[in-house]
Amino acid sequence: MSATVSQIDEIKTTPWSGGRSPFNVEYGKMMMWFFLLSDAFTFSSLLISYGALRFSASTWPGADKIFQSIPGLVEHGAPLVFVGLMTFILIMSSVTMVLAVEAGHRNSKKEVIMWMIFTIIGGFMFLGCQALEWNHLHSEGFWWSSIPTNTETLKEFFTGGTLAAQQTSAHQFANLFFTITGFHGFHVFSGVIINIIITINVLVGTYEKRGSYLMIEKVGLYWHFVDLVWVFVFTFFYLV
Repeated sequence: MSATVSQIDEIKTTPWSGGRSPFNVEYGKMMMWFFLLSDAFTFSSLLISYGALRFSASTWPGADKIFQSIPGLVEHGAPLVFVGLMTFILIMSSVTMVLAVEAGHRNSKKEVIMWMIFTIIGGFMFLGCQALEWNHLHSEGFWWSSIPTNTETLKEFFTGGTLAAQQTSAHQFANLFFTITGFHGFHVFSGVIINIIITINVLVGTYEKRGSYLMIEKVGLYWHFVDLVWVFVFTFFYLV
């Protein structure tokens, strides 16, 4: 075991060292799972709050009416196309992360570097797309505690309800959208920074000297979690 994992992940066998893990999982990987579990609770509370407000409201902005632009190309008439592209980019970055982990299991340094770089590029592309989408919504008049002041513009995003109900729902939608997608975007940005650090470590041979690329698998868990959360965010905001 000591020849394939870092010193901190070695299973201690002396009487006062804690013994063998009950799940036979390395310490670092288990701590990552604990962190992801706690983070899942945070995202769950935010999405449940959104769902509670969404389904208790008499009217709500239609996703196909708000998200129908491709920034820089199409202003209207392409509902959910751009967010579909964003989702595809993030899912593909998860695929490249899987390939990086698999290459790490084979101790293939060059392949690990290549797939990690592709993953980082995918992360930056997703963040860029999200920035464009935020900018578009802001230009429409949506922001934290801010909605379009033109009532005719506001009505375009709704299928019914009174003006007062539309304004209330629009405020709730804007606050939750920017908070939840911003929180997720922060996770993606953090993941990109972590992936860059890990890639640098691979380049300088840190894990090659340790004899194990287990760290790639640990950061891969985080990246897959970020992708999985986006599936729920995508479902709640764009499909339901």
